[in-house]
Amino acid sequence: MPIQPLYILSALLLSIGLVIVIVKRNAIMVLMGIELMLNAANINLIAFNQKTPQTLDGQVFSLFVMIIAVCEAAIGLAIILQVYRHYKTSVPDEVTELKG
Repeated sequence: MPIQPLYILSALLLSIGLVIVIVKRNAIMVLMGIELMLNAANINLIAFNQKTPQTLDGQVFSLFVMIIAVCEAAIGLAIILQVYRHYKTSVPDEVTELKG
């Protein structure tokens, strides 16, 4: 399998995730953008591992990234739920009590 389509897919996912993180105001959408960027990193790790298929370094690092992504999603959603219960909004810009 050629590696260049994987690089293009990874760059596309990274750019879409970055645009979502920058543009969207909803905290859940920001978490989704971060997840897209982590998936782009996973695809890159697997693609880089195709150059030396006898080692499993890319797959092992990809598993670590997936574990970190699951933990990040669980903790992020818990924080968003608590902020929503307290402030009745999921827009991070409207939570102003912690500023200054």
